[in-house]
This record gives sequence, C-alpha cells and structure tokens, in this order.
Amino acid sequence: MARIFVTGSSTGLGLLAGKALLADGHDVIFHARSPSRADDLRRDAGRDVKIVTGDVSTISGALDIADQVNGIGAPDAVIHNAGLGADTRLSLTVDGIPDLFGVNVLAPYILTAKMPAPSRMVYLSSDMHFVSPELDDMLWRRRSWSGYAAYSESKFYVTALAFAVARLRPDAHSNAVDPGWVPTRMGGRQAPDDLEQGATTQATLASGGDARLAKLTGQFLYHMGVREPERETRDIEIQKRLIDLCQDLSGIGL
Repeated sequence: MARIFVTGSSTGLGLLAGKALLADGHDVIFHARSPSRADDLRRDAGRDVKIVTGDVSTISGALDIADQVNGIGAPDAVIHNAGLGADTRLSLTVDGIPDLFGVNVLAPYILTAKMPAPSRMVYLSSDMHFVSPELDDMLWRRRSWSGYAAYSESKFYVTALAFAVARLRPDAHSNAVDPGWVPTRMGGRQAPDDLEQGATTQATLASGGDARLAKLTGQFLYHMGVREPERETRDIEIQKRLIDLCQDLSGIGL
C-alpha cells in the first residue's frame, strides 16, 4: 500500500484517479480548493477520506498545502493533477503571476520542492504542449494575452519540469501524462475521449502497479503507452531557465 497525494481531486480526473487508488487499497490524500468542495468530496468518496484544502494558484497556498500533506505523512507518490484550461482570460494571482502559470506550473514546482522526495511523481500534460514557448516572456509581461497559447506553453513547461525532476532525482520515477481530451468541466461535454481511461495512466504510474510502466521515468504517456513529447521539453538549458524562474518567484530551490 502506498500513500498517494492527488492535487485537484474534488472533481474530474483527479477524483477518478483518487477513488481508483482508494479502491485498490492505497492511502490516498485528496485535495480540494475550499471547505465546501471538501464537503462535496466527502459525500462522494467517503466521510473518512483524508483531504487537504487550499488554493494552489498562490505561493502561500501551495506552501500551506505541502505543509498539510507533510503533516499527514510524506507521500510515496504525487499526482500533480490540478490545472486551469485554455479558455481563460488573463487573471493575476496575489503574487502578480498569471493564474494559469501559477496553477499549471508553479504549484507543481513548489509541491515538488517542499515534499520529501516521493518515489513516484506524475505531472499532467496535454497534447497541446507541442509548441515553442516564448522563454523570454514566460509570464506574459510583454505579449498580448492568448489563453490557448498560454495554456499550451504551461503544458510545455510542466512536461519539461517532469523531465527535469527525472534528471535531478535519478532514484525516483517522474513522468508526464496526456490524459486526452476528456469531458470534465475543463474539457467540456463535447470532449471525445473516455473520462475513466483518461485517469487510468496517472493512477497506474503513481501506484507502480503495472510492471510495464513501473520502471519508467522521464517519459511522456498517453493511455498507458509511451509517446514522443515535444523535443525541446528535454532541453536541459530550457529546463534550467524554467527552474530558475520558479525558484525566483517562490524563493524555494528544487
């Protein structure tokens, strides 16, 4: 049995992954953004489930969530599932960071840095990560905002982060997963992919329950299979620039 923390797990893919892991006998720590969502989660997953609450879009919120999880017990695995979608206006957090970057990139960085190294880390990517990002303007200070472009870049960055963690923590298993275009609140009802299948790969990677996937690290997966990611996500200099920015913003070294 493993202790597995799943961010953004009050609804959608995170909830499905968490419930599947719970059904397999794992000790799952769920995450809800607010107490009301935590109450909804208890009604869905069970009154006795472990839940941490907090807003991952802010630096203080992500730090507090990490402290809550560490207070329960260092996780063996983390699924960085929380995310914002592409159809969004520019909105800055209290830290002055676009919330799309804060949730999709900086929060996984902070949680990775602040938790004693789990043996398994899963970062939620997307097939929209195949872009060449504007590395000199990662926070959209100069460009006109495009939610779709910012989303694609954020998924490029979180994929690069997964590969950087695999490189920097060779004893751990760190991978990125494209869950597909699934009918969640983010994906919309018209999404063509299967919702349950969209949660299977990250749950399997986190548990290490499939011998084919258990030893993988530094890989990009879709529906239980390995695929080639955007080539530049493996560029060490790009990874370093991303990590340097995240460290400057959060004050926390990886």
